Amino acid sequence: MNTEPSFDALCRQSEGWGPFSPHRYDLTPCFEYSTLYGAVSMVTMLLLIARYYYLMTYGVPHRYGRTAWIYWPTQISIALTAALMMTQVVSFLFESTATKGDNKDPVAPLVYVLGCLGMGLAWIAALVVNRLEHRFEIRSSTIISLFYLATIIATGVILHTHFDLQHNNKTTVTIRLLPLVLALFVQLVGFTVEAWPRGSTRVQQLSGAPEYDKANIFSRLVMYFFQPVVSIGIRRTLTAEDTANLLSAGSRTQPGYQKLSVQWNAALEKRARSPRNQRPPSLFWTVMRTQFVALLPIIFCRIVIALLSYALPVLLGLLLEYLQDYEAKPQSYGIFLACSMFLVALVVALLCTYNRYQMFLLNIGTKAALMSMIYRKSLRLSPGSRLKSTTGEITNHMAVDAEQWNEGMVFLSTWVSIPLEIGIALFLLYRFLGWSMIAGFLGMVLLLPLQALQAKVFESMQSGKLAAMDQRIRLTTEVLAGIKIVKIYGWESAFLQRILSTRNQELAALKMIGVLQAFMSIIFISSSLIISLITFGVFALWGGPNFTPGVLTPQVVFVSLTLFAMLRNPIASLSEAITSTISLIVGTRRIQEFLLREEIQEEDVIRFRNVPMDPRDPVIFIKDASFTWSDPSTPSLTDDSAENEERQPLVPFEQSSSSSVHATLESIDLSIRNSSLTAIVGRVGQGKSSLLSAIIGEMYKLQGRIQVSGRIAYVPQQSWIMNATLRDNIVFGNKYDQERYQHILFACGLEPDLAILPAGDMTEIGERGINLSGGQKQRISLARAAYDDADIYLLDDPLSAVDAHVDRHLWDNLLGPTGLLRNKARVLVTHGIQHLREVDWIVMLKDGLIAEQGNYHELMRDKSVFYQLIKEYATVRRPSLSGRRKSSAAILPQNGSSATGEPYPGNGSNNTDHNNIAGSTLLAPDVQESDSASFTLSDTTDISDQEADKPTTTNPETDTSTPTTAKDDAKKDTKAELITAEKMKEGQVDASIFLVYIKALRYRNAVLMCILFILAQICLVSTTLWLKYWIKRTEESQDLTNSSNSNTRNDNDTPTGTPPPSVGLFLGVYALLTFFYVLLYVVVSWLTFAHARIRASELLHRNFVTKIMRLPMSFFDTTPLGRVLNRFSSDFASIDDRLPNKLFDASYFLVTVAGTFMLIIYTAPQFLLVLPFLLAAYYAIQVCFLRISQVVTRMYSVSKSPVYQHFNESLNGVSTIRAMAVQERFIEGNGDRTDRMANSFMGSMTAKRWVEVQLRLLSTFVLLFAALFAVLGRERLDPSLVGLTVSFAMSITEEITSLVRIGCDFQNHLVAVERVIEYTDLKTEAPEHTDVILPPNWPDQGHIRFRNYSTRYREGMDLVLKNISLEILPAQKIGIVGRTGAGKSSLTLALFRIIEAASSSPSASAGVGSGSSGGVAIDMRDEEVEAEEDGGSIEIDGIDISTIGLEDLRKHLAIIPQDPTLFAGTIRSNLDPFQELLDHQLWEALERSHLKPFVSTLPGGLLFQVSQNGDNFSVGQRSLICLARALLRRSKILVLDEATAAVDVETDELIQKTIRKEFAGRTVLTIAHRIKTVMDSDRILVLEQGRVEEFEAPQVLLKRKEESLFFKLAEQAGEI
Repeated sequence: MNTEPSFDALCRQSEGWGPFSPHRYDLTPCFEYSTLYGAVSMVTMLLLIARYYYLMTYGVPHRYGRTAWIYWPTQISIALTAALMMTQVVSFLFESTATKGDNKDPVAPLVYVLGCLGMGLAWIAALVVNRLEHRFEIRSSTIISLFYLATIIATGVILHTHFDLQHNNKTTVTIRLLPLVLALFVQLVGFTVEAWPRGSTRVQQLSGAPEYDKANIFSRLVMYFFQPVVSIGIRRTLTAEDTANLLSAGSRTQPGYQKLSVQWNAALEKRARSPRNQRPPSLFWTVMRTQFVALLPIIFCRIVIALLSYALPVLLGLLLEYLQDYEAKPQSYGIFLACSMFLVALVVALLCTYNRYQMFLLNIGTKAALMSMIYRKSLRLSPGSRLKSTTGEITNHMAVDAEQWNEGMVFLSTWVSIPLEIGIALFLLYRFLGWSMIAGFLGMVLLLPLQALQAKVFESMQSGKLAAMDQRIRLTTEVLAGIKIVKIYGWESAFLQRILSTRNQELAALKMIGVLQAFMSIIFISSSLIISLITFGVFALWGGPNFTPGVLTPQVVFVSLTLFAMLRNPIASLSEAITSTISLIVGTRRIQEFLLREEIQEEDVIRFRNVPMDPRDPVIFIKDASFTWSDPSTPSLTDDSAENEERQPLVPFEQSSSSSVHATLESIDLSIRNSSLTAIVGRVGQGKSSLLSAIIGEMYKLQGRIQVSGRIAYVPQQSWIMNATLRDNIVFGNKYDQERYQHILFACGLEPDLAILPAGDMTEIGERGINLSGGQKQRISLARAAYDDADIYLLDDPLSAVDAHVDRHLWDNLLGPTGLLRNKARVLVTHGIQHLREVDWIVMLKDGLIAEQGNYHELMRDKSVFYQLIKEYATVRRPSLSGRRKSSAAILPQNGSSATGEPYPGNGSNNTDHNNIAGSTLLAPDVQESDSASFTLSDTTDISDQEADKPTTTNPETDTSTPTTAKDDAKKDTKAELITAEKMKEGQVDASIFLVYIKALRYRNAVLMCILFILAQICLVSTTLWLKYWIKRTEESQDLTNSSNSNTRNDNDTPTGTPPPSVGLFLGVYALLTFFYVLLYVVVSWLTFAHARIRASELLHRNFVTKIMRLPMSFFDTTPLGRVLNRFSSDFASIDDRLPNKLFDASYFLVTVAGTFMLIIYTAPQFLLVLPFLLAAYYAIQVCFLRISQVVTRMYSVSKSPVYQHFNESLNGVSTIRAMAVQERFIEGNGDRTDRMANSFMGSMTAKRWVEVQLRLLSTFVLLFAALFAVLGRERLDPSLVGLTVSFAMSITEEITSLVRIGCDFQNHLVAVERVIEYTDLKTEAPEHTDVILPPNWPDQGHIRFRNYSTRYREGMDLVLKNISLEILPAQKIGIVGRTGAGKSSLTLALFRIIEAASSSPSASAGVGSGSSGGVAIDMRDEEVEAEEDGGSIEIDGIDISTIGLEDLRKHLAIIPQDPTLFAGTIRSNLDPFQELLDHQLWEALERSHLKPFVSTLPGGLLFQVSQNGDNFSVGQRSLICLARALLRRSKILVLDEATAAVDVETDELIQKTIRKEFAGRTVLTIAHRIKTVMDSDRILVLEQGRVEEFEAPQVLLKRKEESLFFKLAEQAGEI
């Protein structure tokens, strides 16, 4: 009982606690002091204490000093405010004993004192915190800024109340409240200084922080920090530099990864500590725990927004109440209500935008962290895990699953606001409708089971769609990666059908999702209308007292309608929240499954950083070790197996279903010392490459011990080349050392190659080394390893890709006993036997076991397997020492000088131990003794095996005097940039793109959608108009009833005596309109999502993939795979999902906004005076936004390609990356690219938030004008019409904002269509079929004739074949030889029309003339010009191949390509993709290619699943499968393009025997490194610089000796 009096004692004031004054339209003073001063100061104190703790605990001083002109004024204003508040406390305390007349109440109640005291203490705390803010932060304090604003508002309100209460004694009031008046002035000054932009201050300029991190809270609320970008975007097209600093530091990859990985590792450790708990940790909840603190203010804002939003209908109710009885209250009260609605809407608008931006910052940080985790995990996957995760699937985790978090927090936070909004709406509805709202609530509850069912079904459908998309992306990736092989074999149509088949599965799932969306729209879109029907029906029937019919008044109906309209948002959001949350959870669960995959066991290999001090101790020690590629825990081979491209595994698939795991390598005992050279030899598939993989830890260790001491450099069998400059590929992130670099270029024989590259070593190398020959790629890979200056070199058959003379050069100068790496431990896998005499140790592998090991002489003495191999296949006559001298001299520049003009140092003493490559010797003494008269292939002698006459090579004749070296940094050429930056269109998306999409939807569907939307909107507006009409009828009926006796009223519409309106009629019409609205909405949803979008997606994808498959190879040579895949994944994800959704929403809001404006104009015609200005403002904002948003959206689309390209590149080279321990550098590179992509995304999001702020601010003025016009015209306006208008105006803020934002989003997503159309407009290859009718069994002879044939790779490039004229008779065996750039492979590509004959063009003619220099005879130039003007022709059996279709040509030729490529699928589909042959034919081909015994042991035989890129077969086995393909073609023409480079000599001999037997009577063109392979050819074609140098029988050429180039090559190879 004492509580109340003591509480009341704080407020001894006549108006009491209030909050509203009984005498005035205002708040009571006690409420103002207790709330505006007391409560605000208490909350601020708590926030300041928390901020102080955070800064002192986690803050890092920025050390840029303080901005004096901001720091001291704010400190002084804070101190003065605190002092003035305390002065006011003293003043109130002094007055507390004074009395007024006979009244004993104090003049200043105690609550005044406590309120001012709280304010004073809060400002004292702010003084301390402000000092720390200037020390730790570069921006103004959010807490202090908001406290300033709150104090100014509170002080102004309190002073207004005091003046209002004591207006008769203003002097006394002014003197009493002088401290508060002065405090208000000081606060205004301090607030101005605190909120002043600090971009020009020294602190912010030195910080280099992102613009967002420098902006204060008010700049963030109105997005002012983005205004400079907008201003630039209006003046000119934005560039990447203009938006380069938008991403907040806290949202970058590294900090996000660190926070998330700590939580994820803790979850993994917790599971590991609980063996009983087999449930995997949830990545989704780990993310939520990580972001919990950052989510709290977002959730708080959501709650505040919900509360303020529902204050609007309450204010609307008060406004309608006032309009019904406006004479009882002054007009100022109505204006106050209108302004209050405006202010509430304004605050809600600012908070919505700010909160949404904060959520996107959180989203992008989470996405970046997940992408970093995926990338890091991909570098740690075990062999078993890599079998389960293809490159396409892992890319999908980044491109699709992580992308779900772009809007993840937006939808997750709605799970807090949706129940709150629904609860508030139901409470307010209860206030207006009473218990009748329970009927609507029960209707809502009945919909919940359907929502749960929808969620379950949608999750299943979404998983199926994502699985189909994974399959499509994986298949597309594989086909595009091997597109050259696909084209050469003429398999485009077969693989196109496979891709389209997987696409159809994806679209079938998408269609089912569309049907579900259409059905569920009844619940989520129409539910508010259905609920209002039920509620109004019950109210009209039984809503009155004692269940009598309720009276529908304007206040009841239109406030309820507003609440129902507002209820539609959370209910509609519930649908989107469910589907988006499910998609988010499914995507996150897929990432979680990937992150839980098994990692490589680092502890399997014991590693020491340094080599042993004792030279007798081994650097590689393996004891009784067994290794396998199969996961020991799951020994059976899975069908979806796929490994990384560097894998060389799984020869022995003989494993059965038994529980034991078959070891690929068994009982390995091996010891390798420093400075030794060890050779690993054996037949194809015996485990040679696997042994190297075991050493670097890439295999499962079953038993034994393996120890490695020192750093490893690894050269894989299939060279891994990055899309970077040649220098970057060699330096590989190490510090550039010119001298060491030059030494390595010479040792790897790369100097002559630099002479023919457009920009020397600064020439950009295409993706996968597309513009290099195999030999060049291998030598760059060797140079990278050599430059790394490692201790141990693992070399997986690097000599197989080079010619004999190059082989000798690499051996003498790099790998052999006199080479640059002679003081390093070298483990060399080789199929060649010519160098085995010179190695220190030989290991012979057979069936995964070490059959023999020892030095050369010991093994020869034992006369076992190795002895038989050497005796049977060794060359009879080895090259003499002088021959070695000649071969070495052949690649030296003239006069034995380096390219820099300086002589190379001598070899020095062989006993000298050099551990640094830069100080190592380069050439043996005998090499230096060779003179200039020694044989040279040409002045620019090339020592590679095969031509690099790929797109970036130019005419070697442009410089034949001196090789170009890396020192020629000034050398530039436009052709040096093979991979150009992705083009980004400027300006708005062209209207033609919109028409393309509408045409894909079908015009009829688009028109029908518009009509249905208009009809649905008419039904929706009609329901409200019907309610207005019903209210009017009800009121008139009541008036007539009340005045029937006096007959004082006679309305024109309702004459006297009209019966009361029928409730049945009211409900019937209302229900009918609702039914038609729901029906129309379901139909338009089905039409959009289940029909039109499926057609558009199918049509655009089919056209796109068909066009891509038909593009020439020059496109793929110059376009990174990631750039194309970005369109197949991200862009088609937009076309499939986002674009139709945006079109649907934009159409809906367009019709809704148009209807609202028409209704407002009908109600208040004076609104027409304001409307033009509003529309002009909306249009100006939209134009500005589109100019900016489309640019930043394109930037975002372009920024994604480097991320996926780098990711694919890293996955392809993961073995090299791990072996050379450069994971951190690649992780950093991935983070940089991810941050650039995130920054581009934030540019797009910031532009959207900027326009949202502008639109919301404008829309609040629409509400203000509608309410003010209603108040000012209160005497003549119908309250029902006013209620209808204002209720619609309240929703227009969200509707207009959504319309412009979604409309702009739609145009931005049209960029995806634009990017797809960009590629479909490119020029394709020649037709697959023509009208030329080929003879039966063509070619039946194999007669080939080149007539003055010339060609180039692309327009504007130099010719690679020049005026070739030769005739190959039927059944001839032709050997093709030549140096790099000679045109060997170009000749075969021309035969398959991968490149076409050169045609006359101004650019082509200009290219030859301008590119010539010394060394080219004058008389030859005229001939070249003629060759360019007429590209000549190629005839096969008398038919010009340029006249027939490409598929008709390519399917009638057979080839065994240089890079044996297999595709995921079965062995059968790899041999016969068109399913044209019988099984026995396939087995017969496998038997003739020596693969039948091996394939017959595989599970499923011909149906055995080939993994991605054929990684579960060795390179040699892949070559044999390609041989089987050629055998099945039964063509009269066979091309062997370095076909046996990757097999051992024994297998090579078997293949050659097979070819001689099976292709007897057929024309065979052979390009080979091993001269021995072509020695038995009928004729030898020697190419030199694109021309025919020699074309005779080998015997004739050998007789010419020194005059013959072929003789010199054969002599170097030891064949003569």
